[in-house]
Amino acid sequence: MDRPGARIFDMTGRPMRGGGVVASSAVTEDEVLSEWIGQGYAFAASLPPK
Repeated sequence: MDRPGARIFDMTGRPMRGGGVVASSAVTEDEVLSEWIGQGYAFAASLPPK
């Protein structure tokens, strides 16, 4: 969450643990979008199975 444009996912005043939102203005190129997707995928893959 320390990258520009990133914030904790919070629609109701109760932040979603482990969730985040990236502002569209922070994703200016396909390469940047690929980095965000890669980070999200790596995080999800690190979680234990449900």
